Amino acid sequence: MSSVFKTGFLLAVLTAMLVLFGGALGGQQGMLVAFVLAAAMNVASYWFSDRIVLRMYGAQPVDEAQAPGLHASLRRLTTRAGIPMPRVYLIASDTPNAFATGRDPHHAAVAVTAGILRVLDDQELEGVLAHELAHVRNRDVLIATVAATLAGAITYLAQMAQWAAIFGGRGRDDEEGSSPVALIFMAVLAPIAALLVQMAVSRAREFQADATGARLAGHAQGLIGALQKLERANAAVPIAGANPATAHLFIVNPLSGRALLRLFSTHPPLEERIARLRGLRG
Repeated sequence: MSSVFKTGFLLAVLTAMLVLFGGALGGQQGMLVAFVLAAAMNVASYWFSDRIVLRMYGAQPVDEAQAPGLHASLRRLTTRAGIPMPRVYLIASDTPNAFATGRDPHHAAVAVTAGILRVLDDQELEGVLAHELAHVRNRDVLIATVAATLAGAITYLAQMAQWAAIFGGRGRDDEEGSSPVALIFMAVLAPIAALLVQMAVSRAREFQADATGARLAGHAQGLIGALQKLERANAAVPIAGANPATAHLFIVNPLSGRALLRLFSTHPPLEERIARLRGLRG
């Protein structure tokens, strides 16, 4: 299934959720407003979603003079992968993690936290960078970033619906208004549905990126060691301000391992990822 088809399908599903949500909030008029909003967001998420996500985490561009080792590793790996050098960003967080974003390999960016540069050794960092470049080469960073943008919008509308239900808000239709029960139902269901869509897209991508990244790096051991360190660190101290709508972008879940959202984790179990990597190494 091509990345274009996957992106189109994802846009259609999340747009339908927004429109249904608009109907629950405001009847036919709400559906129309939600459709216009969804159309605008689809355009914005395609062209600007990478900038939106980078800004959410306060990521700052770093050049080769500021991070020579990071740039050298990325240049070596991009040469092997046959893709252009991505833009490089640094997130001022002590929690080690990383993600890639961008609509295609020619407009890609890789963001790493300050913590990952401190915690990982050179081989482990190379494994993480290879994993992120695998996402770029496999052309699935667009899907992940679009999902993050639109799922965030659905979550925001769900919060609006919750307040509308609390204060007795009623949507109006030509014949009958939407009930507070419908508002509560949509407020609970929509974020879960958006998260499940992300899960369906994300889990298969992570396995594929692990395998491709191991081949790009020439070994699996670095990525295995990195995953073990990153999983423990993020479970203990999540990234401050991590948004559930963007959790699937990161190489490991940036949310607390104790969170209820762990039940709907966008990432495969660590043990299964490592088992598959060890199988590749063998």
